Amino acid sequence: MRIVTREQVIAYRLHVNHLTRRLPAGLHEQAAYAGLQDTAPRDALLGLHARMSECTPSDWEHPSLIQTYSPRAAVYVLPARDFGVFTLGRLPLDPAAAERIEVLAEQVCETLGGRERRGAGVHGLREACASGRIAVRWDTTSLWAREVPKPSIEVADARLELCRRHLHYFGPTTPKAFSWWSGLSPADAKAVWSSLADELLEVDFDGVPGWILRTDEECLRSVPSPRGVRLLVASDLRLFGRDRDARFIAPGLRALTPVADSFHPNGLMVDGRIVGAWGRKGGRVDVVLSDTLSTTQYDALEAEVACLPVRDASLSVRSGDNW
Repeated sequence: MRIVTREQVIAYRLHVNHLTRRLPAGLHEQAAYAGLQDTAPRDALLGLHARMSECTPSDWEHPSLIQTYSPRAAVYVLPARDFGVFTLGRLPLDPAAAERIEVLAEQVCETLGGRERRGAGVHGLREACASGRIAVRWDTTSLWAREVPKPSIEVADARLELCRRHLHYFGPTTPKAFSWWSGLSPADAKAVWSSLADELLEVDFDGVPGWILRTDEECLRSVPSPRGVRLLVASDLRLFGRDRDARFIAPGLRALTPVADSFHPNGLMVDGRIVGAWGRKGGRVDVVLSDTLSTTQYDALEAEVACLPVRDASLSVRSGDNW
């Protein structure tokens, strides 16, 4: 097997997720191509900002984007044109189980009655979103649901594309990680994975087998070392490996810095390394450092905070030793 190192893998994942060089302004769909988890307080917006230039506070609801429960039954911001990939791609392979979701979706749509309404109390809403017939809108205080036209993509094609995106954005990876990320059962995830066997390349990831798309091998080996400062939200920290052995994106929540806590769940990345934790309340960004920053790096952090798409952004920095 071809051997790849942790340094190569992290550099590759950060590169393909546009976290080392921002996309030009307006490329919302490309920035959200693998989906952006929208945890409070508006993590998908900050994920867009980390990937795309000139992000504004309203970009989470850009017309090219859509929200629903997907993957893993969490609210995600997704490219609207790829809605079927992230919904129908999660349908179980068992026809009876898939049919149950369709029935549940029909019941939800009847409850909605052609209107957008608060999702609280709508029975089966999360699970029914896999039907591709229901979108949501979460404004950080309330969740709203509405019926949308069912995507035209074939379910089997949606599953394969969902797996390809997982492999491209999170590789090297495994069927177990794909199952966790997609919400498919381990058996279903393995079946979809096997259908892509001719497109996959097995690699030795620091002594453990992992897989990438064959078409990504050259990029994995040639991508330059990451440079720059980014404020990463907690879901993006999975790119550094959150499982027990710090290789794959999931499952697990391995701590990446000793200064992280419940108020500072996010990560400050400098040149491809996590050097501190941060949290936000309103516009106040509170950073706790585990490493010392140079003057240039501190200036870059200040610039990152200044351009955040939040009102009255300000920076507070403390050393972990004094926290």
